[in-house]
This record gives sequence, C-alpha cells and structure tokens, in this order.
Amino acid sequence: MPTRILIPSGVLGLGFDPSALAAGLAKNPDAICIDGGSTDSGPFYLGTGTSKYSESATLSEWRDLMIARHNAGIPLVLGSCGTCGSDQAVDWMYGLTLQIAKELGHSVKIARLYSSQTTATITQALGDGRIHNLQPEIKLSESLIECCSNIVALAGVEQITEAMHTGADIILAGRTTDTAVIAALPIERGEHVGSAWHGAKIGECGALCSTNPTSGVILIDFDENGFSVQAMADGATCTPYSVSAHMLYENANPVHLVEPGGTLDVSDAVYTATDERSVRVTGSVWRKTSPYTVKLEGAKLSGYQTSTLVLLRQPEYVARAQEWCDQLHGFLSSKITERLQLDQSAYDIEFRLIGINATLGALETIESIPAEVGVLALITAESQSVATEIARLSNPFLLHYPLTATEELPTFAFPYSPAESERGALYEFTLNHVMELADPMDGFRLTVTEVKNGNLN
Repeated sequence: MPTRILIPSGVLGLGFDPSALAAGLAKNPDAICIDGGSTDSGPFYLGTGTSKYSESATLSEWRDLMIARHNAGIPLVLGSCGTCGSDQAVDWMYGLTLQIAKELGHSVKIARLYSSQTTATITQALGDGRIHNLQPEIKLSESLIECCSNIVALAGVEQITEAMHTGADIILAGRTTDTAVIAALPIERGEHVGSAWHGAKIGECGALCSTNPTSGVILIDFDENGFSVQAMADGATCTPYSVSAHMLYENANPVHLVEPGGTLDVSDAVYTATDERSVRVTGSVWRKTSPYTVKLEGAKLSGYQTSTLVLLRQPEYVARAQEWCDQLHGFLSSKITERLQLDQSAYDIEFRLIGINATLGALETIESIPAEVGVLALITAESQSVATEIARLSNPFLLHYPLTATEELPTFAFPYSPAESERGALYEFTLNHVMELADPMDGFRLTVTEVKNGNLN
C-alpha cells in the first residue's frame, strides 16, 4: 500500500495555505513532514544556536500542525529544528511543543533527535582519519575544531527511522538533510528506495515544485515503483517541468544527489503528467555507498561588526564610486593607525556599492550608472567597541571625503541617525567535511518524553 506524506511548506515559519492543508489532510496522509532549517541565511544561526524565524510565527504554525496531527492520528516530523538544528534549537522547539500541548490538553509522545557534536568527538574522528574534505577544501585542525561554537552532523533516513521506532507522535530532529524527514517513512515501509529519496528531494521545499510556490502544501504518494506528487492549493498544479526542475535546486549536479549512505541517480527518471494537477515519476535509482558518512557543519566567532550606510548622488561621485571607496579606504587606514594605534591586521573595512555591484562584487558583468549609490561600510574588529570606534572615526569622512584635494568638500547623506549600527557578533562557517560512522546512530542521541493531557509524565 502506498505511503502518503503531507508536506505543509518548505520550512516551518514560512507559512502555508490553511485551505490547502485541510485539503491534504482530507486525503488521509500517513505522516506530516516539514523542514525547519537551512544554511541559506549564513553562519550566525549555527554560531549562536538560534532560529532565524519569528517565534510567534513558528508557534502559530506549529500549533496548527499539532492540531492537524492530533485530529489525523499520524506522526508529525520536523527536521533541522530552529534553522541550525543544534541541540539548543531542538530544546527551543521542544519548549514550544510543550507549551502548545499544555494549551491544547494533548497527550503526545515526543522524540528528540540530537545531532550536535562535541569537540572531543570531532577531534577523535579527525585523529582516526574518519573525517574527509569536501570541495572547496577547508583544512581542518584541532585548533579550528576548538574554535567552533557549534558543530552539527546532518542526520539521514537511518536516524529519523530510529526516532520513528520509539512510537513517537512528534519527532523534533536536530540538523538533518532536507530530504531525510520525508524519505524515512516510505523507505521504512518498503517503498522503492530511489523513488523515496527522489520524491523527498522534489518535496523538500513544499509547493516550490508547483506552479504556485507560495501556497506551501503538497502531497506525495510513494509506492514500490515510483512516486506521484500533487499540489493541494486551489489553482496550483505540478507539471513535469516544475517537478523535474527542482532537482537543480541547491544541487550542484542535476541528476545526482549525495545523501548519508548513498547517492540518488535520476539520470533515467521519467516524469509524466497523470492529470491536470499531478505528476508521476519512475526510474530513480539509489546507489548505496560505504563507508556510511554524514556531513558536518560548524561555525565560529570571527569578530564583531558595525555598519554605516552613506548615499552618493552627485553624478561625478556616482560614476566614480569605486575609485572614491578605494581612496577613502587608504585614507581611513592611515587615520586609524595614527589615532587608534591599530595595526591593519586588527580590523577590516569593506565597502559594498549598492546599485552597482553589492551582490557580485568583482564578478558583476553589467555596467551601468544609477541615479545614486548606497555605500555600505562594514567594519569588523575583535571587539564591538573597537568596530564602533572605527565607524565613528570614519563618519565625517564618509560624509565629506573629496575625490581631489583642491575641490570643495562634498556632502553626502546618511539615511538615519546615528549613522552607525552595531551588528554584534560575526560568525563564519568552518567545516565542509564528512565524517565516517561505524553505526548511523554514532554521534546522535534520542530522548523520548511523554505528555499526558498537556502535562509532563
């Protein structure tokens, strides 16, 4: 019998169409699965072990999904809790879950799957030769490991399956691959393994594989030969184009996807429209690999940052904005050495030209002269006080620095006052590696809690 998975959205906190969710629930799914995290928004969230999403939005959506789970009597699985999937983020989601269960008077068994790694575990694995570089290569050392504020391993199907074996009603998983939470139950129930991984990849971002990406909700049926996907929102459809295209999303190879324990190969996959809303996919292949590996992610504190934004409108300065920035950078460096007695290795000043090349920098290929340019100055130092002191020293020159020594002083514009904004701690990713595990649960931990009528047992 096919395994039916309801996916409410690409990520918890992004929102979904309530009527589409209701339509999906009416089709009697076997589980509700949703992702909760990503590295898309940079290393800060892993560095701090916090979520990028609003707590109120997360609480509201999670309440709706807990009610849906309760009424349907099926498991609810959340992967990569709190954006980063750290132990702190799992505990944050656990707290919200207990809060909602108490409010609703629900009785639930909750499994928490933790994926944070200790520095001792990673150091030992490095010494044992069980950690391997991915590309681009980052040289790993014991000192770099020690610098990490958080390290997580990405769980796969095996770890989610272990959580399911507890009989949990709700699974709160630490960092997982986006696909694992969707693929686990179909594989456990004996559906086609290649199709389970492929369908999970297509469904990882919810309705992004449909003609109405913001509607969120899709339903996937997995069976012994393939999978079928359909969008649940009124007017939303899945087409062979929209479904097949999602293999390219966040994936370097359009036909291969590497996951813990193997590689998905969709070279011979066939996408067929079965009606106006649905697509059937067959021909996916799962190639098991050995040894079993999981990807590692880590982040470390790399300083503190203060930003300033100044706007240039004078045509000459707009046209020569990069030249102005280059000259100003040299001028400020000398002033910082003179007035703050700081070596240039103690700080960094970066200018980004908004309207010219702020996104791509030197890789920008489109040349144009806009009406105005925003110059974003990012100042990074070992402490917040030093970064802000440099920003304040720079303030009058950002406002009045001339291109030539003989011209009248120009005046630019700060869009707000004070011009300096303290951005706080700055983190950077430090790991791009995989780690061999003798057993898939090595390095992962499960904790099960029972709630009776809203109260902890």
